[in-house]
Amino acid sequence: MGNIIQLENLSYYYSRKHCALTDVSFSVNQGEIFSIIGSNGSGKSTLLHLMCGLIFPDKGKILYKGDAITEQKLKDTNFNSYFRGSIGYVFQNSESQLFCPTVFDELIFAPLQMGKDKATAFERAEAVMKMLNIEPLRNRSTQMLSGGEKKRVAIGSILTLNPDILLIDEPMSGLDPKTRSYLIELIFQLNEAGKTIILTTHSLELVDHFQSRVAVLSEEHTLEKIGSAEEILTDTDLLIKTNLIHEHLHRHGNLSHKHISTNFLFHKH
Repeated sequence: MGNIIQLENLSYYYSRKHCALTDVSFSVNQGEIFSIIGSNGSGKSTLLHLMCGLIFPDKGKILYKGDAITEQKLKDTNFNSYFRGSIGYVFQNSESQLFCPTVFDELIFAPLQMGKDKATAFERAEAVMKMLNIEPLRNRSTQMLSGGEKKRVAIGSILTLNPDILLIDEPMSGLDPKTRSYLIELIFQLNEAGKTIILTTHSLELVDHFQSRVAVLSEEHTLEKIGSAEEILTDTDLLIKTNLIHEHLHRHGNLSHKHISTNFLFHKH
């Protein structure tokens, strides 16, 4: 399949003294899972904000199915509706995404805003609740949910739009092991259903789960390398350089030596 989204020499500055991204280029194929990894502050979230048109690059360009995504282009009502319905963004902090009184209200909000009739919005909400197993939460206040429930509802609020691409920022942040396992399976299911998944993470374990192509951002906010999960995860020098793992000094009596410090152990599939 061809590229669905393409970044060309992308740079973004929060101010003249604060560079968030410098000269980043890569493309994502339709129907793939694509991981963006890097240490905190490397620019991962900024990349997602750029890809979904929340902010716009200072240099370079972003193409969605060959169309340049610009502030001017999104002023066109028809194109804006088409693009906003094609890309869904799941925030790292689910509370930032949930604002309606109940879970059901949250699920119907986006399709109604995009001009869908009530019957269609309600039908989509019912289908998404069933798929995510959140039907018992339909009348629950969005402020009275656990962290895992909020994550499911946040994802559901995007799925009711049936987007081509899901941008997921640090999907496992703050979740318990059971919810993490559920979410990994859900992402696989969505991908198998044809969704393109672009996610950010600093979890090497998650990258190993998905075995996707991986883009590595440096602490200097540049693209350090793109490769397969195996290629990236076995490159110890790269992971140390980008502060995804580190070495520490360890003593045994009078002897001292360095260990790699990481909770991740790569295994071949």
